[in-house]
Amino acid sequence: MAHVDEISSDERDKQALQHIEDVTIHASQIQRQILTQILSTNADVEYLQQHGLHGSTELSTFKNLIPLISYEQLRPYIDRIANGDDSPILCTNPITEFFISSGTSGGEPKLIPMYEEEFMRRLSFFDYVMPRMKQLFPNSLVGKGKGMHFQFAKVELKTRSGIVAHTATTSLCKRANLNNTSPKDIILCTDTNQSLYCQLLCGLCQNDIVFRVGALFASTLIHVLKFLEDHWVVLASDIRAGTLNTKITDPSVREAVMNILNPNAQLADFIEAECSKGTWEGIITRLWPNAKYINAIVTGSMAQYLPKLNYYSNHLPIVSDHYGGSECFLGLNLDPLCSPDRTSYTLIPTMAYFEFLPIDRTKSSRELSRELVDLVDVKLGHEYELVITTYAGLYRYCMGDILRVTGFKNKAPNFSFVCRKNVVLSLDIEKTDEAELHDAVQEAARLLSPFGAAIADYTSHADSSKIPGHYVLYWEIHVKGGISIPSSIYEDCCFAIEELLNGPYRYLRSHEKCINPLEIKIVKVGTFEKLMAQALNRGASMSQYKTPRCVNSTHIIELLDSNVVTKYFSKECPKVDTNALHRLLSK
Repeated sequence: MAHVDEISSDERDKQALQHIEDVTIHASQIQRQILTQILSTNADVEYLQQHGLHGSTELSTFKNLIPLISYEQLRPYIDRIANGDDSPILCTNPITEFFISSGTSGGEPKLIPMYEEEFMRRLSFFDYVMPRMKQLFPNSLVGKGKGMHFQFAKVELKTRSGIVAHTATTSLCKRANLNNTSPKDIILCTDTNQSLYCQLLCGLCQNDIVFRVGALFASTLIHVLKFLEDHWVVLASDIRAGTLNTKITDPSVREAVMNILNPNAQLADFIEAECSKGTWEGIITRLWPNAKYINAIVTGSMAQYLPKLNYYSNHLPIVSDHYGGSECFLGLNLDPLCSPDRTSYTLIPTMAYFEFLPIDRTKSSRELSRELVDLVDVKLGHEYELVITTYAGLYRYCMGDILRVTGFKNKAPNFSFVCRKNVVLSLDIEKTDEAELHDAVQEAARLLSPFGAAIADYTSHADSSKIPGHYVLYWEIHVKGGISIPSSIYEDCCFAIEELLNGPYRYLRSHEKCINPLEIKIVKVGTFEKLMAQALNRGASMSQYKTPRCVNSTHIIELLDSNVVTKYFSKECPKVDTNALHRLLSK
């Protein structure tokens, strides 16, 4: 067999695609093998011993003895590891690092245990991402040029025992071959503004070889492009002179930039001409003419940013190529050029042992059953919460992601991301989740379109400070040409949202009168940028930051309320049908 270095790039791509074919055909057998490997490797760990597994690798024994858990049940074990207990608590291999979860969509950040061998195994997941894109864009720079992918590191922390704690993004940036326009020293700079400025500068200097433009989340990429709007003059000046702005003070960053930056008056003229045209429509394809697609997550509430991305990119394909989290890398998008609202991911059976908790979001309890379903037994069109068992010590761990089965790749299911399980508005027995709220807001936003207005960003809060309580939505509106929007339109938006919320909400609002009218608060332009800045100052990573769609923290609500310009309430009560009432009474 040829040495790996002697295998051509095309041959490696074929092997990667064939591997996906093989593991999805044999998904059931591979899943059993993965669970057996995890349990046999970790047979003597304290957690499994406490639950009476005693070395068994039998599936039925595992399911009977090991409970479903959330992070809170796992926290005491992780705290012991972080504080220096090096006995085999969760896994046999010594923990070498912790991944810090984002903590912006579902609560406080979490520490996810990791060890070196498992990290390298997860890293192999990315071997399967690019071959599919190269298939779809033959005879182009895809896979041959460079990606301009914006990533941001945070200061690494150390636990009491000296174990490094950082984001998964930071860990990947340190050790993966990124093939990016920006060197690692720039990406690993923990000063977000210096890093962002220099990543843009390097991307502009190499604008002719960029084949994709992206960030982890669509919201991050929107922030990058707004930064470009504000700083293109100084960026072009640096390129013209071949010098770096004195505000960039990090020595390693300056050195990395100067290895790329050369005086280029022609490129500076080009940037200035494009950026001074008075419109930013299509700015991505204008400045990076060989870019073939946008790479960012646009599923779930990130769909809010699709119109703005389309505007900036001249409707380039928007690709969300993989699905994963700090806990595990999970699935690949094998149809990456599909419409963003049809994005699905094939769960790769080798990444973890997967189980699925049936969910019905119309029920107040959400769960249909505590009987979990295996990977190959899920049903088309049904929704589930994802439950994982990993090599690094998560056993039947509830991810909190609600997924919908959209199809199958051989024996492995394809899933679309629906929402986070615990991101809900609730004042009584009603529960309004992230997906339901998003759909209602998107529909109400149609009422603003005739006025050239759009919702730039939004969040919500269940305000129970008075009785009855009510839902509050904070909207940041961008209006073209300064057109005035009548108050009645915003009041209609309030009512339109209420009309689209669940039956229990409408019943409690209209019949029981125990929920007051929904309120929309319009905030100043730039408020959500302030919200992100506040999160970054409190330790969040820009790479992982997502606007929270439901907020309860006092400091966030105070910031939002301090930026309110006007407020509107629903003037009518939403309709309630008999079926909704029956569903309410049956829960």
